[in-house]
Amino acid sequence: MKLFLASYLHPQLREFLHGKILYIDDAAVGMEEVPFAQKEREEVASIASDFVSLTVANTTLEEFETQVKKADCVYVASGNAYRVLYELKKSGAFELLSEAVRGGLPYAGSSAGAVLAGPTVEPISVMDDPGAVPELHDRTALSLTPYVVVPHAQGTTGPYTISVISETVQKYGKDWNLVLLRDGQALLINDDCVELI
Repeated sequence: MKLFLASYLHPQLREFLHGKILYIDDAAVGMEEVPFAQKEREEVASIASDFVSLTVANTTLEEFETQVKKADCVYVASGNAYRVLYELKKSGAFELLSEAVRGGLPYAGSSAGAVLAGPTVEPISVMDDPGAVPELHDRTALSLTPYVVVPHAQGTTGPYTISVISETVQKYGKDWNLVLLRDGQALLINDDCVELI
């Protein structure tokens, strides 16, 4: 598997993403006008030879499967990790995405998208509001890696203060393999090779 898990974008993302990029934006629903979401979308679109933005909540399972099969890589956007996980599970797209990535489709994500690649989104409950989707009871994520990314670990990004990062580590660090990433850092995974960049 090829994974690029960033806190928020990354200069080397251009070397990882290529061709037709499927951009899954459910985590950022309601945040489209926020500067970080606009910048992220624009940056990924500038890399793609063909940019397909998709909101799982508004897409049939058949259309999702078609777009995944046509894509050269997938990018899962920042925002609320609980929201994107819920929409993927509710629609049945969760299994399709997992199978495609395990089958070789390169996967990239920032913040919520990076968290989604791990075994669970539970440790992010200190950072993201699980109440955004109270219907989500199973917080098991894609399990593409044993690591749970804790983004924005520098403690200076918006509401993600040092105390929030510290509480996340204290509450969940014993039970999960947390990887704290500052903005500008990413975890690059190529099968068994794991590199912090």
